[in-house]
Amino acid sequence: MNGPDEWDGRELPGNPGERPRIPSPRTAAEDHGPLPDDLPVPVRDPAQDTGERPREPEAEPVTEPPAAVPRPTPAAGPQHRVLKSLLGAWALSACSAEETAAVEAHLTDCASCADEALRLRDAVGLLHPADSLDLDPLLRSRVLEGCLGRRPARIPVPEWAAPYDAETAKLDALLRDMGEAEWRTPVRLRWFEGQRPVERESTVAGVMGHLMAVDGLVATALGLPDPLGTTAPPGTPNPLIRTETLWRTPAEEHSPLALRAPWRDQSYALIRQVSFAGDKVAELAVPYGDFRLTLRDAFLDRAFECWVHAGDIADAVDYPYVPPAAGHLHLMVDLAARLLPSALADRRRAGLAAPPQRLVEAGAPGRTLHLEVEGNGGGHWYIALDSPAALGTPDRTVAHIALDSAEFCQLAAGHISPEEAAAGQNGERDAIRDVLFATASLSRL
Repeated sequence: MNGPDEWDGRELPGNPGERPRIPSPRTAAEDHGPLPDDLPVPVRDPAQDTGERPREPEAEPVTEPPAAVPRPTPAAGPQHRVLKSLLGAWALSACSAEETAAVEAHLTDCASCADEALRLRDAVGLLHPADSLDLDPLLRSRVLEGCLGRRPARIPVPEWAAPYDAETAKLDALLRDMGEAEWRTPVRLRWFEGQRPVERESTVAGVMGHLMAVDGLVATALGLPDPLGTTAPPGTPNPLIRTETLWRTPAEEHSPLALRAPWRDQSYALIRQVSFAGDKVAELAVPYGDFRLTLRDAFLDRAFECWVHAGDIADAVDYPYVPPAAGHLHLMVDLAARLLPSALADRRRAGLAAPPQRLVEAGAPGRTLHLEVEGNGGGHWYIALDSPAALGTPDRTVAHIALDSAEFCQLAAGHISPEEAAAGQNGERDAIRDVLFATASLSRL
């Protein structure tokens, strides 16, 4: 005997023992379009309730029917399936004003779509906020740091060249996605000369040409090709003359985008050259026109200027830009602090600073200003006031200046004047004023 769930052939249609079929689920009425507003209501004849035979309606005289007045056809709204397909865009606020009004009107009449819209809105709330598609400019440094921590480089970059390596990589990341129109964006260059600030307007392409021309001073000192080629001015190298020479080059005017590749190739070549040479070339002299820097300090100078001008470019194209890492910033601030005694002596020779109060032998302690730089990259420096060859010591301190590291760098870059520097000041007023102006005089085009 067959069980209740076994097939015995009687389930075939028409057999006496045929089991009732379960119909498949039907689609909702609203899936075939909006429901009609008014359903026809059948009129019941009272005679049907009494059992009487309904009476035949009396014949009416035939008359000519009046002309039918055409009724306006209502505008057909979006179908249910169309509005249902818009729920996702509606939840993301991506519908047009007309679509939004149609969907919201439909949700008041359709319970299934209202439930679906509620679920979609809840799902949208779980989505992560939109993040910038731009890569972090420090990503390269962090990845390299992690890799080198596990496997040190066979030929490492010297510590004094690392800031230049990092800042050129950051600037290259900023330039990578810029179009030709952005390369022609006006950029305001600022520095300090004598007793007053100076400004000059250029473009993003002009700034990159300036960086490449001055980096060429370091390149030629290392025996690398001069980026100016045969157009390089003769005589003592001068950053300003080299920059103006490159700005007059027709190639820069016709193809600003073409500057990025040679500038980046030159920076790679500089890093590679000093990495192979190591500290053997750290004290090599690099001429800067009226003065010279060791190669060690020249790389820090180029890193500082690269960061400053990258900030100028970022301001011009309205792009955020982060300062150097704390260790790199400390090396740059240290370079500026070490250059202050010489800058102060140059201003005295030009009659722009008070004369020294006493003569001090080279290497002997003399009057000192305590420079305190706070924040990332900060520290304490003791600046000799009477002679660049004198020794600054804490026990001979006659004045004290306290500045934030970002403000000190802005002052050294000539972006703010000495009067605008919000410095904590204590001690001899003339010494404080002379050192603040000497800091601003470190800037140049």
